[in-house]
Amino acid sequence: MTILVGYLPTPEGDAAVEAGLREGALRSERVVIVNSPRRGAPVDEHKIDDDASAALLARARAAGVDAEVRQPLHDDDLAETFESLVEETGGTLIVIGLRHRSLVGKFILGSEAQRILMEASVPVLTVKADR
Repeated sequence: MTILVGYLPTPEGDAAVEAGLREGALRSERVVIVNSPRRGAPVDEHKIDDDASAALLARARAAGVDAEVRQPLHDDDLAETFESLVEETGGTLIVIGLRHRSLVGKFILGSEAQRILMEASVPVLTVKADR
């Protein structure tokens, strides 16, 4: 059984990792930290490098949790990427960080988080960053 954690190098991403590692320790489950860059993007400021990946794994070890970092490419459907990982890993929970967006911003840009919440076949835990 596996907990999937959506991660971007943001305060919300850090909050999701912390919550995911807590859940992994409580449930004695493996954690897969998912940093999914958009396929074909020439530069993705949210893609983490090897040092950042190693730091995330060190946080997991310190929490006593078996973890790995994956960076699957996605097109315009991040929710589908998570669903594929749920099936592949035997995922039991998805953890994502949320940031505040205006109603207009949600309407114009849509929301990957909302799609994950609505389409996931497993429970989704959402967390906010400390202010």
